Amino acid sequence: MYAAEPLKKLALLGAIENLIKISSAEFAQYTTTSSKTAARLLKQLEEDKYIERQLVPGGQKIMLTCNGVDLLRKEYAEYQRIFCRDGTDIELYGHVIAGLGEGQYYIAQHGYMSQFSEKLGFQPFPGTLNIKLNEDNVAMRQLMDCTEPVCIQGFNDGERTFGAGKCYPIRINGIKSAVIVPERTHYPTNLLEIIAPVNLREKLHLKDGDEVNIVVEKTDKCEG
Repeated sequence: MYAAEPLKKLALLGAIENLIKISSAEFAQYTTTSSKTAARLLKQLEEDKYIERQLVPGGQKIMLTCNGVDLLRKEYAEYQRIFCRDGTDIELYGHVIAGLGEGQYYIAQHGYMSQFSEKLGFQPFPGTLNIKLNEDNVAMRQLMDCTEPVCIQGFNDGERTFGAGKCYPIRINGIKSAVIVPERTHYPTNLLEIIAPVNLREKLHLKDGDEVNIVVEKTDKCEG
C-alpha cells in the first residue's frame, strides 16, 4: 500500500505522539522523491484521512490519525507473521471485563468437556474469563494465526446442535489456559474468551479492569 512507507517515516519522526513540523522539501529527503511529489503525497495522505495537517509558514504540522496508526499496526502484524516462526513468544496484554454469563453453560457440555480434556490436557472450570485487549495489542491478536489451533468438533446432544470452535493454548499470568473461538462468533477482534482448569478470577485475585499478560504457545498441528 502506498501509504505505509511514508506513514512509517512520519511515525519515526514522532508524528504518532505529537504534531511535527516539516516542509515538503524536508519530507522529500525521507521519501527519496522530489519536493512536488512529496507535497502531493502528503495531500493524498490527508485526503485519505491517514494524517491531520495544518499548513504553517515554512511547511506544515502533521500528526497521524487513528486510521494512520491502525494501518501501521496492521503492517507490523504482517511482518510479525512472516518472522514469527523463529519460536519467539507472542505476548498480549489486556484488561479483565465482565462477561455475558453464557460461557458456563456451553463449557459444561459433555461434548465439549471431553474434547477439552483430551486435546488441551485439562478439564476447564465451567466458565470463561473475558479479556479486552489493550489498543496497541489488537493488531498483534492476528499473530495467533501463526499457530495451528486445537480444533473442537461440533456435536448434537439429541436435543440441539452445538457448533465447532478452535482453541489456542496460552498461559495467562503463568497459568495454562486456552483462548476459545467459536466457529460462529460475533466477538470483536479485541475481545478474548479464556478457559482454564481453575477459576482464574479467584486464583489470580482478578477484578474487572485488572491487566493480565497472555503468552500464546506454539502448537504443532490442528488436532481433530
